[in-house]
Amino acid sequence: MNVKPAAADGSVARPAAQDSPRSTHRWFALGILALAEFLVVLDASIVNIALPEVGTQLGMDTVALAWVITAYVLPFGGLLLLGGRLADRYGHRRLFLLGVLGFVAASMLAGLSVSSGMLLAARALQGASAALLAPAALALVTQLFPSAADRTKALSLWGAVAGIGSAAGVLLGGVLTAAIGWQAVFFVNVPVGVVVLALIPALVTRDRASTPSRLDYPGAATITGALVAMVGALSAVEQVGFAHPITIGLGAAAIVLALAFVLIERRSSNPLVPLSVFRNRNLASGNLAMLLVGGAMVALFFALSVYMQAVLHYDALAAGLTQLPLAGALVIVAGVTPGIVRRIGLKATLMGSLFVLAGGLVWLAASPSDADFVVDILGPSILIGIGLGAAFVTATQLAVDDVDGGEAGLAGGLINTSQQIGGALGLAILASVATARTGALEATGAASADALTGGFSWLFLGAAGFALLGSIAALRARTTR
Repeated sequence: MNVKPAAADGSVARPAAQDSPRSTHRWFALGILALAEFLVVLDASIVNIALPEVGTQLGMDTVALAWVITAYVLPFGGLLLLGGRLADRYGHRRLFLLGVLGFVAASMLAGLSVSSGMLLAARALQGASAALLAPAALALVTQLFPSAADRTKALSLWGAVAGIGSAAGVLLGGVLTAAIGWQAVFFVNVPVGVVVLALIPALVTRDRASTPSRLDYPGAATITGALVAMVGALSAVEQVGFAHPITIGLGAAAIVLALAFVLIERRSSNPLVPLSVFRNRNLASGNLAMLLVGGAMVALFFALSVYMQAVLHYDALAAGLTQLPLAGALVIVAGVTPGIVRRIGLKATLMGSLFVLAGGLVWLAASPSDADFVVDILGPSILIGIGLGAAFVTATQLAVDDVDGGEAGLAGGLINTSQQIGGALGLAILASVATARTGALEATGAASADALTGGFSWLFLGAAGFALLGSIAALRARTTR
């Protein structure tokens, strides 16, 4: 990517070149950065199984409990692009540490919550802090590993972390809630965050001073508002439906603000997101693929959790343990993906992984209401893990690999935004499809378990469609190895 923001005086603002490595222990530093990213992804799903206990203790009904999830996703998805640009301007390490500090403080407040208002405020602070640390962390990874071979290995680990965090959320949420209580799903972040805060300053050097560019405040305000309105509209679909005035109003606001953002960016001398970045075919293809993979993945884990408990009658802990084969396959494949990329190229690996993911989802859609885990679910779970592991690695690498250091934060913000918005979009669409199918089957007199299974079957098929659309998006990418 060759487009760089202009400073107030017309000069180009970009970080000064590093004449020494950002870290002499870069693989250790990568592990600590990945640990922080793991917490960010984990917190989007770990609270799901704890919600019934939260509702009982804090007196929250079903609608209020849905906001425990939404209060995290709204600021996270809405502030990611701004967070990436702030990291580019003020320093990636500085913004990363600030984000981790806020995340730890918010997690402590969430665990100590004695009212629904306190919990929701803490969750919003968690989301805003995650929007600071996530793009800054990915930017640091790309700077720690400038060579193509090492960066591929590093991004393989990064992609695996993103997938494992979502899968592990269900497992850890069940274990911690059953053993300690719902507060533990928040308190677990605190010691891990403290370790990150203690080690990163010793492992990663400070960003070199650079000429600061003027921040595009109108662009930041409109894109943040558009993303928040979009995520809010998608969350409202799940709670009140497509035709509700809240959904329609938020959707219209998102469209108007997005159009205003495009106009502002075209006229700005120092845009928040230079629209020319999307001429980079790999960045555009990687983000579109991640949008669709995120949509398929979030809907998948939501449906699996409900299917295991409501249809197959597994308890919370057992439902979590069923995710282990999927997570294990994801980890193994993420480790071997760099070798595959070297042999057949990044584009071919991404497309192949999405076909594998789609195949696993179609297989899972055939599971009956009395499914046996080993016979009906284990096989497709492993196939899905293989597809997700390779897809996350290659989509992330495609989106950030050809980006200048001065725009690394922006690229990190874009790929994280794609994943979050895709997840909200996929869950809203596919959950609505599943609900409609379940209602239609119940109207014909089908048993509750059979009706739920039929709805989830359509959801899994829809997720497979998302994966196939992602493979089409990857066609536009340049072939790289």
